[in-house]
Amino acid sequence: MSHDIQQQLKSLRGKLHEHNYRYYVLDEPVISDAEYDALFRKLQKLEIDHPEYVTPDSPTQRVGAAPLKEFAEIQHEIPMLSLDNAFSVEDVLAFNQRILDRLKTISSVAYVCEPKLDGLAVTLHYEKGILKNAATRGDGYTGEDVTENVRTIASVPLHLRGSDYPEVLEVRGEVYMPKKEFELLNKRAKEKNEKIFVNPRNAAAGSLRQLDSHITASRHLAIYCYATGVVKGKSMPDTQWEMLLALKSFGFPVSPEIKLVTNIDACLRYYDKIMHKRDTLPYEIDGVVYKVNDMHLQNKLGFVSRAPRWAVAHKFPAEEVSTIIEDIEFQVGRTGAITPVARLQPVFVGGVTISNATLHNIDEIERKDIYIGDTVIVRRAGDVIPEIVSSIKEKRPQTAKKIKLPKHCPVCHSHIEHIEGEAIARCTAGLFCPAQRKEAIKHFASRRAMDIEGLGDKIVDQFVDEKLVATIADLYELTLEQIANLERMAEKSANNLLQALEKSKKTTLPRFLLALGIREVGEATAKQLALHFGDLKALTAATEEDLQTISDVGPVVAKHIVAFFSEKKNIHVIEKLLAAGIHWEKIKKSASLPLSGKTYVLTGTLQSFTRDEAKEKIEALGAKVAGSVSAKTTAVIVGADAGSKLEKAKSLGVTIMNEKDFLKLFV
Repeated sequence: MSHDIQQQLKSLRGKLHEHNYRYYVLDEPVISDAEYDALFRKLQKLEIDHPEYVTPDSPTQRVGAAPLKEFAEIQHEIPMLSLDNAFSVEDVLAFNQRILDRLKTISSVAYVCEPKLDGLAVTLHYEKGILKNAATRGDGYTGEDVTENVRTIASVPLHLRGSDYPEVLEVRGEVYMPKKEFELLNKRAKEKNEKIFVNPRNAAAGSLRQLDSHITASRHLAIYCYATGVVKGKSMPDTQWEMLLALKSFGFPVSPEIKLVTNIDACLRYYDKIMHKRDTLPYEIDGVVYKVNDMHLQNKLGFVSRAPRWAVAHKFPAEEVSTIIEDIEFQVGRTGAITPVARLQPVFVGGVTISNATLHNIDEIERKDIYIGDTVIVRRAGDVIPEIVSSIKEKRPQTAKKIKLPKHCPVCHSHIEHIEGEAIARCTAGLFCPAQRKEAIKHFASRRAMDIEGLGDKIVDQFVDEKLVATIADLYELTLEQIANLERMAEKSANNLLQALEKSKKTTLPRFLLALGIREVGEATAKQLALHFGDLKALTAATEEDLQTISDVGPVVAKHIVAFFSEKKNIHVIEKLLAAGIHWEKIKKSASLPLSGKTYVLTGTLQSFTRDEAKEKIEALGAKVAGSVSAKTTAVIVGADAGSKLEKAKSLGVTIMNEKDFLKLFV
């Protein structure tokens, strides 16, 4: 009896998997929706009656996990890199020429062309044909575990078809929300007076990151797959085109718009075809992607920074629309920079509603000859940042007003200084200006500075508005009662923030210097200052001449550093921070550090550290970490799946270190 039940279950699951494949991958269903639902219900009933035979890859098991409290992290064994962009025909031809120059002996390259979906990149990990986990791209090296949510996507196979797939197979793809589903989602939201999504990409990202997979399931997401990651056991085909066909045969949805072409001219023809077809596609795209077809050539070409040399995203032109400037608001940044922001009649462009756009500075306004009341052309630069391209002077009304730089700060009413020859005007009040104070605190708390988890923008605004915090040092004098009394801040959240503040007291000198917000001192300069001087006291006593002996510090940066430490109020804030318990391990001056004067390059994926952690450890010993290999490179540290940097190191005779050798540096 039990054997018969198991056979029935196996048969039903097999039929449903096959029908899913025909519907989502081949787009060739052979049964009606009603017939599919009948099979599904039959399987459901059998599994309810015999729960001991339920398997995780059953079509009934897509939804059902309890809501999560938070997403766990998953480290990508092979990083999920981004693509370089091309915005013109010239950019694409230059991309092709760089490939030909690097390959030398080849006069033409075959490419696979694919639509560039505007969604969220994920990686799917299969073992013996069963989906084990799924993760978002994240920072490229570590993503969020969204397995339960990805399981709800009907087009994601829970069990691969056939038996010819590798034992371990990682597949990369783009999760998206079809236009039709997006419209239905927003229609339902409007009917319930709920917040609507501005575009399908945001809807897909928000849906995939729901802690309750039942909500994700209700959003009807989809996926197209385009690459592999880790492959163990049977090998995959050695061309991009055949790899995509193999994925399709395993049950993965692959875009029906992909095309294999023989040269770059055909790529450009493909671009034109897809751009004209764009509005008729059932999903949003923001360009097309060209990838060298031959994977041996891909390996030979390698990577540069965080992108492959063998692929490029050819972006569609940014959408442009006209609207009217209703007003100009001048905002104040962390260093007092006065930035004019145009308030626009709301207009839909590039998938979002735009009502504001920065004009950068008064020189930009004068150059573009923009007035309040003008009709202007607006676009989303790179489909991200709203930009005012130009004004339509023929439509300028008689009531249009010339935009003038204010003489006094719009927040604290202090004098605004605009030095001749400089584009940026600044409020002269420093941290006495509430706007600068807020931005300084936000910068101090940021991840690469003091990394105070939970201290978000709205909380900082309340701290300053309620006069609880006047300087960054005041953060460490806050009490539980003061924090808990803030709007939307319960006692538990207040406790968490106090713990985060306490945790932040143990830091590093480079992080502390970055957190102080000295003009022109970014992360790299902060590290160089810490390594050169060794301690804070020596740095505060440094002259402009002393500072300019450091390779990354020029006269302008030196002037800002000396000016910062010459200000008694700044020294007082630093003394209060140190008295509050902020501390760091003493570091040796770079001249006395064991790796002083040496330069290392990292390539591939290390098991012991992330790329940032490895970089920090190397720099702490006095060495520099470079992004490219040259004859002056001390050594190239090689992890798994190393790219072209390894080949270049070999050709130049540069020392190559594996991870084991690398770890010996710290012993």
